[in-house]
Amino acid sequence: MSRLLRTRSIDALIAASEEPERRLHKTLGPWSLTAFGVGAVIGSGIFILTGTAAAGQTLQFKSILNAPILDLLMNGGNAVSTIGRLGAGPGISLSFLVTAFVCSFAALCYAELASMIPIAGSAYTYAYATLGEIFAWIIGWDLILEYAVSNMAVAAGFSAYFNDLLDGVFHVHLPKAISGPTFVNGAYSGSVFNLTALVILLLLTWVLVRGIKESASTNNVMVVIKLAAIMIFVIGAAHAVNTANWHPFLPNGTSGMLTGAAIVFFTYIGFDSVSTAAEECENPQRDLPVGIIATLIVCAALYISVALVLTGIVNWKTLNSSAPVADALKSLGMNGIRGWVNAGALVGMISSLMVFQYGQARIWFAMSRDGLLPKAFGKVHKKFRTPHVSTWIAGLFVGIPAGIWDIGTFADLSNIGTLFAFIIVSAGVLVLRRTQPERKRGFRVPWCPLLPILSIVFCLILMLALPLETWLRFFVWLAIGLVIYFVFGRKNSTLEAG
Repeated sequence: MSRLLRTRSIDALIAASEEPERRLHKTLGPWSLTAFGVGAVIGSGIFILTGTAAAGQTLQFKSILNAPILDLLMNGGNAVSTIGRLGAGPGISLSFLVTAFVCSFAALCYAELASMIPIAGSAYTYAYATLGEIFAWIIGWDLILEYAVSNMAVAAGFSAYFNDLLDGVFHVHLPKAISGPTFVNGAYSGSVFNLTALVILLLLTWVLVRGIKESASTNNVMVVIKLAAIMIFVIGAAHAVNTANWHPFLPNGTSGMLTGAAIVFFTYIGFDSVSTAAEECENPQRDLPVGIIATLIVCAALYISVALVLTGIVNWKTLNSSAPVADALKSLGMNGIRGWVNAGALVGMISSLMVFQYGQARIWFAMSRDGLLPKAFGKVHKKFRTPHVSTWIAGLFVGIPAGIWDIGTFADLSNIGTLFAFIIVSAGVLVLRRTQPERKRGFRVPWCPLLPILSIVFCLILMLALPLETWLRFFVWLAIGLVIYFVFGRKNSTLEAG
């Protein structure tokens, strides 16, 4: 058991990151880090989930596997066949505010550990320094799942949106055999492979291999375009706001607002990707906390602004569609703004893909450097100073499944992986406050241990709101990971070698 719970000292982790053959290029400042965070958090969801959560949705559970754990517990283990979820109405703006408040607990925990342990690897590295090697492996394996399946879902969504854009604007029809996933909802779709999803991932992989400065610059441009599209919508559509649409502000009371908060919680996932850039920061102790917290503040302001304008220009009951913002603008004849929204959604997906691919490669790189994955994953390109092998493998690891399965297959797996990572990070703050209270911290979580404990509790509640099937898939993934750890990782760990 002692071998499983052995930890790597923070000083040893930092020293390993400074080895010349594995040192990454330090070029990122607070603005680039914030852009990375915004690039990950603000995707196409700002134009979709905002309307869905405002209007509410009806969920149908075909079997017990599709039912959330909380619903099963509340109904004696029996799945309720249909559950109507109350819409937040115009109060969706409050839902975004409440969700940002809850996410801030985990964000503050990330900020403290990132300022103490400025190492690539995010929650994996934090767990290695606080909870032990077995926990580090579990969370590292979990992070691979989180980043991979998130990008599989986004890549599948990008392909569908891109194909629609080609058809609607340029009247170009890609053959069905190469323009859609092989399987949709578990059934053969008639397509051979979603080539669009693979190509966009390989293009972004090439950019990431070229260098962190080039990657950051590309992401910065995309974030500017994305923000411009959002501001054009907010400012351009504001004159059409009819305040009567805001009354009543909470049509389904506090319950509807909280239900909306649960639906939009996952739109904030992605701020943790900032911490994976730790080794490429010029001043990580200062810049990482700034980047993480600024990401959450900026994204909350954007979400709330879009929510207020959207529910002001049309009645909230009309927003339950696959493209609520675009549909609302179309109904008002604002096709110019609609075009910008469509462009922003497309660029938003590309930006999210880039940041998550970046983060995933850094997780694999950190685990390889610690001996838990093959050494090839830890190689650094001599010219570009990027982990090129892990970056290319990550591109194929995500691109091939994205070409085979549809977007619905991946979403919940990403959510459960992220929430689990939040719990580990929050627990890590509590452990280090007790074991190394004297160590210098560039940032400290206020009201500790209350806020880390609240972070853990809220994340557990949200994990229980996910379907039983997602939990089973999650445990299967972790079981596969444990087999790899005991067969390879434990024997080749740098701590085993002494």
